[in-house]
Amino acid sequence: MKIAHIIPGSGGSFYCGNCLRDSKYVRALKELGHQVIKVPMYLPLFDDAHDLDEVPVFYGAVNLYLKQRFSFFRHMPAFIENALDSKSVLHMAAQKAGSTRAKGLEEMTVSMLLGEEGLQKAELDKMVDWLADVAKPDIVHLSNALLLGLARSIKQRLNIPVVCSLQDEDVWVDVMSEKHRQEVWDLMSERGKDIDAFIAVSDFYATEIRNKMVIRDDQMYTVHIGVDPDDYEPRDITSKEPAIGFISRTCEENGLAILVDAFILLLKNPAFSKVTLKITGGNTDDDHAYIKEQKHKIAEAGLTKSVFWVDEFDGEERLEFYDSVRLISVPVLNGEAFGLYQLEAMASGIPMVQPALGAFPEVINASGGGVIYGQNNAENLSEALAGLILNPEKLQALSTAGLSGVKEHFDIHLQAKKMVKVYEQVLTGRKDRQS
Repeated sequence: MKIAHIIPGSGGSFYCGNCLRDSKYVRALKELGHQVIKVPMYLPLFDDAHDLDEVPVFYGAVNLYLKQRFSFFRHMPAFIENALDSKSVLHMAAQKAGSTRAKGLEEMTVSMLLGEEGLQKAELDKMVDWLADVAKPDIVHLSNALLLGLARSIKQRLNIPVVCSLQDEDVWVDVMSEKHRQEVWDLMSERGKDIDAFIAVSDFYATEIRNKMVIRDDQMYTVHIGVDPDDYEPRDITSKEPAIGFISRTCEENGLAILVDAFILLLKNPAFSKVTLKITGGNTDDDHAYIKEQKHKIAEAGLTKSVFWVDEFDGEERLEFYDSVRLISVPVLNGEAFGLYQLEAMASGIPMVQPALGAFPEVINASGGGVIYGQNNAENLSEALAGLILNPEKLQALSTAGLSGVKEHFDIHLQAKKMVKVYEQVLTGRKDRQS
């Protein structure tokens, strides 16, 4: 089977769970013998990013923004468009505030969902032509529902099924202005009619997304995210220094302030004076003022020497980060559809401490590799951390359970086989309808 995964890139400026999810699936599908090609959109892909000479970045973020905002840019000479789509320019754009957030990009989101009727028709035609003439896939997999505007043209030109992953679309849409929010959900419901299968990353999100958009029962599947346990090198949890870790984009929505406040509360007790906090995951210009606030709070508490900010979070550096902490907590304010960092942590033998929000209970309960606390505030988190960070018996029990749970429930090879079954079902269904 030949599969084209269309994936919005983050440019590598922060820990992008969706990008990593897709990269891990692509590798696992290849190991099953399938031909898979990653097709980047907007920005280069995080983690083993494509060589832009091999597969172009479609809908380059700089070009897209300029054409949406200023009509005269819609008639740029080809050499200027190519320059704006260069790797160096797109990596620079990834660091800027507006490239990875919805607020201010409502009209562009609507236009993208309109597909062949939107302002990006030329970019859509270019992508579809490349898929038809170069990639020639048997099936196209969209990374998220914000890309639904691509599906109709792909199906009309290539006459193949299109499937779509579902993960945290609400995080993007629900921060939009009230004027655009419902318009976007309605458009996603309409354009969702062109999709052969929606694949949610958790049972929680499969239910949650249907409160936002209309999806038929026969379209919906759940396939959990997975990791390859062999990619991680867990070591004895009790031999590590007592460090608490945070790994995700260091922004307000991911709850870094809650963890910082919880850490400050924790260290008011002299028994925890040797505990440290390590923070990694990257950021954009949008996050700098917020990070400055957290550093100020830490300094005011006299804990600057107890908190370490780790700039590098990719590849070997991420494994080294996991190797240096006993616990990880990413107290996302409103929860999320999954949280890949949970699996990476547990596959590294590190227990998670998460709020009872989103899919966190689903993942923690299935794996056994962490604890869930109640209301998402600093007091509750601090109490949960205090009960674990210096308790070797509990740490070891959770570490062992997490390692086993990831292998049993969240091994990427098992999840990839489930994904292939979805592909096979939609391909068989399409053939049956055409016969």
